[in-house]
Amino acid sequence: MFGELIPVGGGDSIPLLKPLLKIGRRESADIVLRFPNVSGIHCELTLIDGFWTVTDLRSSNGTKVNGTRITEQRLQPGDKLGVGRHVFEIAYEPSRLGATDLFTEQSPDGVFGSSLLSKAGLEHRPSGATDSPQRSRRQST
Repeated sequence: MFGELIPVGGGDSIPLLKPLLKIGRRESADIVLRFPNVSGIHCELTLIDGFWTVTDLRSSNGTKVNGTRITEQRLQPGDKLGVGRHVFEIAYEPSRLGATDLFTEQSPDGVFGSSLLSKAGLEHRPSGATDSPQRSRRQST
């Protein structure tokens, strides 16, 4: 077994038995979720270098990781996977599945430490600009 999906709010866990699993409403899916808000073949879980990755397969109601709609994303143990309106916690141990590059810690500032434009290399700063804001002062005469 490569891990499991644990339904948030209760229910039986779903074992992850193969390194490639399709999730959907159709009987041909590896993990069948018989709910109207789950697409026929909704998303796919793939084990890559010891980590699970989820890929949305153009589903109608979307696939979410920790509440954010995604097209593809690597899953960390404990992440919440949303399929339609159904949420599961993914439980697995990357080191037991052959992972060599374990998670890197985020900077102390977290995701809000710098702007997204800056992280993408798209932020333009005029020459002579500094990182610290400066206030202009009026001089009294």
